Amino acid sequence: MTAQIEIGTDSAGQRICVDIEELLATRLLVQGNSGSGKSHLLRRLLEQTAGLVQQVVIDPEGDFTSLADAFDHIVIDGAAHSVREIEALAGRVRQHRVSVVLALDELEVEQQIRCAALFLGALFDAPREHWYPALVVVDEAQMFAPAAAGELAEETRRLTLSAMTNLMCRGRKRGLAGIVATQRLAKLAKNVAAEASNFLMGRTFLDIDMQRAADLLGMDRRQAERIRDLQRGHFLGLGPAISRRPVAVHIGAVQTGGKNAAEGLMPLPEAKSEELEALLHAELAEEVAVPVRPPPPPKPAPDLEQAITARAAAHSRPVASDKSDATEDRVREDRTDAAQDGDDAVTRIIAELAAEEGATFQSSAALFRNFATRCRQQGVPGAHIDMLEFRRLFAFASAGLHQLELPLRKSIEELAQAVPEDVLAPYLVLAVSAAKGSPAPDEDELARVYGSSSPSRIRRLLEHMERQGLIVVREEFGGGRTIIVVGLEVAESMAAPS
Repeated sequence: MTAQIEIGTDSAGQRICVDIEELLATRLLVQGNSGSGKSHLLRRLLEQTAGLVQQVVIDPEGDFTSLADAFDHIVIDGAAHSVREIEALAGRVRQHRVSVVLALDELEVEQQIRCAALFLGALFDAPREHWYPALVVVDEAQMFAPAAAGELAEETRRLTLSAMTNLMCRGRKRGLAGIVATQRLAKLAKNVAAEASNFLMGRTFLDIDMQRAADLLGMDRRQAERIRDLQRGHFLGLGPAISRRPVAVHIGAVQTGGKNAAEGLMPLPEAKSEELEALLHAELAEEVAVPVRPPPPPKPAPDLEQAITARAAAHSRPVASDKSDATEDRVREDRTDAAQDGDDAVTRIIAELAAEEGATFQSSAALFRNFATRCRQQGVPGAHIDMLEFRRLFAFASAGLHQLELPLRKSIEELAQAVPEDVLAPYLVLAVSAAKGSPAPDEDELARVYGSSSPSRIRRLLEHMERQGLIVVREEFGGGRTIIVVGLEVAESMAAPS
């Protein structure tokens, strides 16, 4: 197996290669303005190394998901998983050496940054026995390692900077080789860019970015003008894994493609202005009046589970005995009744927990320990309930879902399958109120269920849930607002905060 891959050719048509073993030890920084061919370069590098080393791609635009069509990459949809699931998946990626693409295009910017930071942090924190070599490609790295705070929350900025710094500064000893790509060097945190020893610099026009690129390549100001004149798909390369002196590289062809829009000219529609105006306004009022529920987040595909997590050994079925059919039916009914009694007892214990003062402000870990203790004290088998299932059941109990009639309860449970865990409790409270025909709870009640003391945070939460297509909030001129829980089609009146 060779450790050299061809990334392109120089001006004389000679092959330019990258030493993968050296790259794993020295990391890579790619820079280029939008349209310079930066994503094409990353795709070429990933395709050429697909059979040599494990790859982890942080993909904010969903451009690299097509790798799964031609190679063994597995796409992880960041919007379809909770925080703990993202961290658990990262641990399994390291354990089983699976090449993955973390697709973040369905998330908002700040959610993308948090999801990527948690995933990278979990990769970094993997146990020592899982420190296998892996290329970690971060596209649009200026988002995840910003030089300035901008509009990011301070907590999010610290989290993502810590994750990116660990990747580039301390990742080598853990087998993680960072490959970061950015449109502007000036927007990328210096302590992240400074850790790369290999550089591929594409076309850029701003003087500050040209000067930083020239400094990294060891070029003077006059030579830096070459960076402005580079054609699309042409880069200047330098580093121990590429070349000891700056070399011009024309990136080679790729097998897979992104999902970019067509960049060439297309003929405009041939129609009269009256016809086009009719197309724009046809049934416009009906479209905005009916809330459209987005499709639920996709469930992890079976091959994802098979590839990332080890299958538990299949439990063998008990051997059939010589009992009569009637005896078998009676035993089966007894077991079903016992299981039902156990489930009812678990539901009762969780409902008692949720009803206690201040329960929603406690951590999930503390609540789960309390639940397990009560199950042991009362002789209730609760071992089949894990932390994820407990959090959902606790959210159901906090919202009072058990008080509804069975058909309504089942309907809300089905709707809740597509609701992210972090907004499940307030969503259920709104859904239960809508099902009862009661006014929606005020912001203080939603804050209590959410485990927060900040009404302003609840207002932001409602906006987030509306953007997710879970609810529709209609502001009223009188100061109040009406909330529709999408799928129940029942409107709730909610008083505006005083």
